[in-house]
Amino acid sequence: MMRRRSFLKCAGAGAVTLGLRGIGLPASASSGLAGANDAVRLAVVGIGSAEAKGGVGGRGHQLINALRKVRGARIVALCDVDQRILARQAAALKEQGQPVAVYRDLRRVFDSKEVDAVVVATPNHWHALATIWACQAGKDVYVEKPLSYNVWEGRQMVAAARKYSRIVQCGTQARTSSAVQEAVAWVQRGEIGPIRFGRVILYRERSSIGKVSGPTPIPPEVDYDLWCGPADKLPLRRQQLHYDWHWVWPTGSGEMGNNGVHHIDVCRWAMKLDTAAPRVMSLGGRFGFDDDGETPNTHVALLGYQPTPIYCEVRGLPEKKGSKVMDSFLNTGLGAVIHCEGGYFTGAHLSGAAYDTQGKKIREFGPTTWEAMDSGHLANFVAATRSRKAADLNADVLQGHLSATCCHLVNISHRLGQAAAPEAVVERTKFDPVWSDAVARYHEHLRANGIDFAGNETLGPALSFDAKLERFTGDFGDQANALLRRAYRGSFAVPDLAG
Repeated sequence: MMRRRSFLKCAGAGAVTLGLRGIGLPASASSGLAGANDAVRLAVVGIGSAEAKGGVGGRGHQLINALRKVRGARIVALCDVDQRILARQAAALKEQGQPVAVYRDLRRVFDSKEVDAVVVATPNHWHALATIWACQAGKDVYVEKPLSYNVWEGRQMVAAARKYSRIVQCGTQARTSSAVQEAVAWVQRGEIGPIRFGRVILYRERSSIGKVSGPTPIPPEVDYDLWCGPADKLPLRRQQLHYDWHWVWPTGSGEMGNNGVHHIDVCRWAMKLDTAAPRVMSLGGRFGFDDDGETPNTHVALLGYQPTPIYCEVRGLPEKKGSKVMDSFLNTGLGAVIHCEGGYFTGAHLSGAAYDTQGKKIREFGPTTWEAMDSGHLANFVAATRSRKAADLNADVLQGHLSATCCHLVNISHRLGQAAAPEAVVERTKFDPVWSDAVARYHEHLRANGIDFAGNETLGPALSFDAKLERFTGDFGDQANALLRRAYRGSFAVPDLAG
């Protein structure tokens, strides 16, 4: 393998000037092992567009605001392939008395002796390579969810963290929510009896991303080669470059990976499931509009853990046609549900409640605030960079990998699926009463939205997964294994560290 510094000498362009200069901090903490009295110097890689339709204001931008509230953390550099976004964010920090170094090429960030740790908030397809390169350069990493773009990449990220003795935290912030921590501990103590199964309820309205008739011009301020990185450099065939990458397979993982991963992670945590799901099955489609999106906007899936499975429900359409209200189920429209013998818990990031078998509320958890949770998760990461103990992390890279893998397995089942008649769907899902009920309610939801789904929904095969080897077995195993990793572009190949 090429030595890190030699590689960087032949990599692309260096720091972007933009009229801003690096802050010139001393190199004494460049090893990534900041002393107790030193600030941990962080670079944020990937800022995100605050103007993108459908987005949440740019996740990197949000993390910058959260990091500024973390004692002992100091933002010293920003990186983004979009020069307009980069300049605007750097200028805002400068106005607040915090000038930073600015870069377009993340490789230059990793080569900087002025950076101890990096926050990766790029699109999904960059998460693995950015994390691994950072680990190889001696940087600790906070990487946003879902941890990986595919299963194989996630395992390489875990291997990099261990091989290079790096602290790597995944951005599944609910693990730092005081409300969710209290609820998980309460459920695990058996306060409402043994756990029977879990649910993911994700009813979040999404709109069409539009449809183009041909390639769309790349914004002139974007280095598109760097934006594509490990993915194939294909013509842009959607209206919006930023954010809508979530809804196409070369770069995203759909709503299951975008937000479903949060609630799958809470279910796994509460239910003490320490592997990826050994069996998966998927049903769904992209309903309600004709656009350039590829991923399902209405999706139900079975994660076949035994004896405590997880059932996932994603809905991007309102409760019925013409309504502006989303559905709800079991007292939530967004969250994890843990079913126990004596009742159930339901909740999301900031709050939750427990109910008995008759639906009577018996306990509340929280609320906390998004600021406390988001900054707290970053503070947990910063503290672990000081202790050098991965066990101090609330969401170690391995946990991020396992939860992301569950999402990838569901998506693989979907991508291998075929159109099926409603009668065939009902017949093939009736083996599990809870799964069959979720499918029936999914069909009712589509009918309420005026969707003719007969022959238009995709039923994925039931796939068996060897969670230890991280390979599919049995029927459709060869086809499914082909989707565990991707082909890479030249110098953007993710290295094999776990083989």
